[in-house]
Amino acid sequence: MEAIQNLLGYFMGIPFALIATVLLMIFKPFKEKILGLDRGRAFVIGSEVNKNKPTGVGIYFITVFIICALAYGHLSIGWVLFLIVMAGCCLCGYLDDVSRTPWNEYIKGGLDFVIAIFTAIIVVLQWNSDMFLPTGNWVGINPFLYIFLAIILVIVSINATNATDGVDGLSGTLSIITILTLIIAAFIRGTLNPNSALIGFLMIAVLIGYLIFNFHPSKVLMGDAGSRAIGLFIAFYAMFLDLPFAYLIVGLPFMLDGGLSVLKITIGRLSTKLLKKKILILPNTVTPIHDHLKQVKGFSIKKTYFTICAFALIVDCCYLGFLMIIKLASMFF
Repeated sequence: MEAIQNLLGYFMGIPFALIATVLLMIFKPFKEKILGLDRGRAFVIGSEVNKNKPTGVGIYFITVFIICALAYGHLSIGWVLFLIVMAGCCLCGYLDDVSRTPWNEYIKGGLDFVIAIFTAIIVVLQWNSDMFLPTGNWVGINPFLYIFLAIILVIVSINATNATDGVDGLSGTLSIITILTLIIAAFIRGTLNPNSALIGFLMIAVLIGYLIFNFHPSKVLMGDAGSRAIGLFIAFYAMFLDLPFAYLIVGLPFMLDGGLSVLKITIGRLSTKLLKKKILILPNTVTPIHDHLKQVKGFSIKKTYFTICAFALIVDCCYLGFLMIIKLASMFF
């Protein structure tokens, strides 16, 4: 029965997810009532091109993903619970997208923390606190320590993915590269099953459907509804595949591009509040890095996109090559 369901997922679920997303991007049902308009960022060069574009379309393709996952995935209770949390994360981002003024960062941070706690508890209770190290060894850690580290991972992934969504096509493409790398890494380890891969491919399918309309010059923007939910999914998927440490490598493009921006802002605010003096890290670097490439280096949007994506491909290919070397070494030695 599970094999039949997997076949239906691959031959029907993935095409349906792609086609449904494309149709939603074309027709944007209830556009005036559902979608918001991008506010633009006055302090970022080139951001004016996105001002007043439909934003928040992440509510469309994340909904498609959740429906397809429930319909075609052979899901455990843990996955069902996670999809509920993911829907909540998407909804919070969507409400921010359509609000007249941006939500307070402290409100977003609090919501991220709650989402991260629920996600970490789901992973530990449904599965375990074991993980696969880049060295090829399994390690089991204290569940409470795992929950603590998982909370950090989820918060970092959500915010780094969100901050990266500032160049047409960038966040979506990096997400596809990251998810595909996690799937291949699990396959190399020999622990990937068809259903686990199916869930990842369903997310890739909706992202491709979205990217068709988000490549430069973009027609739609995913908004926080999409970027924050995708960041949550990537963190959860890495933990589900027992590869949370892999995020330190496959998520490096996200962390260097968007993560540095979050770190810079956080340190600046905390130091101002606690020390009464603002500490600036990388004072000569504009963050996110994609803004630095555009404003300081003079890169075009397309050149910025290809530079960061090329970096991501190089990093992930090196990681997969390393895993293959470990795999081959374990077979012969």
